[in-house]
Amino acid sequence: MSYTIEYERWLSQTDPATKEELLAAAARPGEVENRFGSMLAFGTAGLRGIMAAGLNRMNVYTVRQATQGLANVIAAEGQEAKDRGVAIAHDCRNHSREFAMETARVLAAAGIRSYVFDELRPTPELSFAIRELNCIAGVNVTASHNPKEYNGYKVYWEDGAQLGPEKAAEVLKQIRENDIFNDVHVADYAAAQAQGLIRTIGAEIDEKFMAHVLEQAACPEAVAAVADTFKIVYTPFHGTGYRLVPEVLRRAGFKHILPVAEQMQPNGDFPTVKSPNPEEKEGFSIAIELAKKENIDLIIGTDPDADRVGIIVRDAAGEYVSLTGNQVGILLTDYIISAKKEKGTLPENGAVVSTIVSTAMINPICAQSGVTLFRVLTGFKFIGEKIKEFEASGAHTFLLGFEESYGYLAGTYARDKDAVVASMLIAEMAAWYKNKGVTLFEALQALYAKYGNYAERTVSIKMEGFNATERMEELMKHLRSETLEEIAGVKVVAERDYLKGTRQVVGKRRSEPTGLPESDVLYYELEDGNTVIVRPSGTEPKVKLYLLVKGESADAANALLDRYEHAMRELLK
Repeated sequence: MSYTIEYERWLSQTDPATKEELLAAAARPGEVENRFGSMLAFGTAGLRGIMAAGLNRMNVYTVRQATQGLANVIAAEGQEAKDRGVAIAHDCRNHSREFAMETARVLAAAGIRSYVFDELRPTPELSFAIRELNCIAGVNVTASHNPKEYNGYKVYWEDGAQLGPEKAAEVLKQIRENDIFNDVHVADYAAAQAQGLIRTIGAEIDEKFMAHVLEQAACPEAVAAVADTFKIVYTPFHGTGYRLVPEVLRRAGFKHILPVAEQMQPNGDFPTVKSPNPEEKEGFSIAIELAKKENIDLIIGTDPDADRVGIIVRDAAGEYVSLTGNQVGILLTDYIISAKKEKGTLPENGAVVSTIVSTAMINPICAQSGVTLFRVLTGFKFIGEKIKEFEASGAHTFLLGFEESYGYLAGTYARDKDAVVASMLIAEMAAWYKNKGVTLFEALQALYAKYGNYAERTVSIKMEGFNATERMEELMKHLRSETLEEIAGVKVVAERDYLKGTRQVVGKRRSEPTGLPESDVLYYELEDGNTVIVRPSGTEPKVKLYLLVKGESADAANALLDRYEHAMRELLK
């Protein structure tokens, strides 16, 4: 069906406000093709896009269509699956509550029970609720840290993790086979509530969730020792962490938690920041000013759906600096292992799980501590799968999972990254070091002195235009068609193509399996021991470069990052 025909269908079958928006959009060149030239992509990360009218946008119609696809998959599982139901949560974004309620209405029309949170909640609590309530699936309406124009629709399965590739393909098939107007059915919300098909959940799940979070403390007595003097500045960036993060910190024993008042109120317009992303120091400007006034050493910020956390600490000169996701992952891993060793609680079969694009520095930290390290594909669902494996086999005890993109999880109560438990553990870690007369910045420098000058950089190359997805596919296809022999003058010794599932040593005919599932990732091992990785984003029109290096000094490592970034940007032109 051509995009013009689809546009005309929407004009004839949508509500008056949508029609008015579409008529206005038609006056802008290329806008109709942009909105109707393709469907909003659905994958393992669900849907994500700009909120507006159109087939390639987030709106009530595309949310309903996606939910109908999910409903069909659940219905195929049988009556028991329908009765187990779906947990539904949402973040602070504009239209998030509306989209969550529309999701429940479509499920109800299919005879599927849903449990809808009474207001916004952190993503990890949704993951927990699925398991706690024995649901068959879960839906979270969120676009994580994306700009305010975006929203998203994440789908989880019964294990509490986001959909795996096979299940996502089933839902996508149903979405494509169902007409967005004729095959999507919607129930009345109040009537569905009266029938028991839509149920409200809230405080009771909060209490159980927080109890599990608090159980993950590695050394709670460290907090008690410094509680009278230790101060934390906290900001939720107008998002879902505004209640539970401060409450968990208080219950963990912290007495002085200073909230950034201007950012504590949930607001989908994120009025005090350019971007609600804890990776970007700009968003912490108000928090830093508060910290300066109060002479505070630790600032914690969680993203809008409270699954990722960023921190600001003081460096050797007393300046406030941000730590990367990799650096926090290194610190947390070393802290949890060290604190448990001190107390004699480190299990003999302890395991840490990280991703193939995260820091190489984690390798020697785990090796020297006798902890097994597992590497998985990007996406916390793969860390969740490892937790599931450990529980089934008993071969390992899960200590920590982390991604370079500021996501961390300790404990097995959830299957997604959790900024609530990460905030607690980061604060506890800072207290533990304070007892030793050491700051977090000094602790990080000590790790570099011990293990070497590792450094990492993630570079995002944005693809513009409505055909951005096709252009990303062409770029990856081109890279695969011409084997790279060198990058920045350094020989490529092996190439891992996770789409083919092979590791090919340059110059040899035989290849070996990667041992990981299929994924659109190219991983280049260089002669100097460093790594360059290319991967298209699963949620945004971006190609991502991951540069992982080790230098003779910090300056040498940064010079390597600059060198490889320049070479890859030139190549990808």
